Amino acid sequence: MQINLPEIVAEVHEAFMRYEVALNTNDVPVLDATFWDSAEVIRYGIGENLYGAAEIAAFRAARPSQGLTRSISRTVITTFGHDFATASTLFERASAPGKIGRQMQSWVRLPEGWRVVAAHASLIPA
Repeated sequence: MQINLPEIVAEVHEAFMRYEVALNTNDVPVLDATFWDSAEVIRYGIGENLYGAAEIAAFRAARPSQGLTRSISRTVITTFGHDFATASTLFERASAPGKIGRQMQSWVRLPEGWRVVAAHASLIPA
């Protein structure tokens, strides 16, 4: 298995950044499309545990659209072959002073493109 093929890292980075822009602008259709449309997808958030695409979409539709802008750092994308990757990053939000966020995602290339199949976000003291 080949690790970190440059063209695959670039593809995942592009998908990751599209998701990041959507997070900052609350582009719900892009956020929803980034996650696998399946009952098996999981997203553990800051204050919620979401199982399945329907729960994730309902959360996105209901959450406040204010205070979402964040900055990211130390992003690491690791690819395994042509069809699996992990993306990890740290983030900070003005709405969470004194906290540092951590986000990890598992990405899989599906027929419809790269999709997040599992995600976890948490906050800790800075």
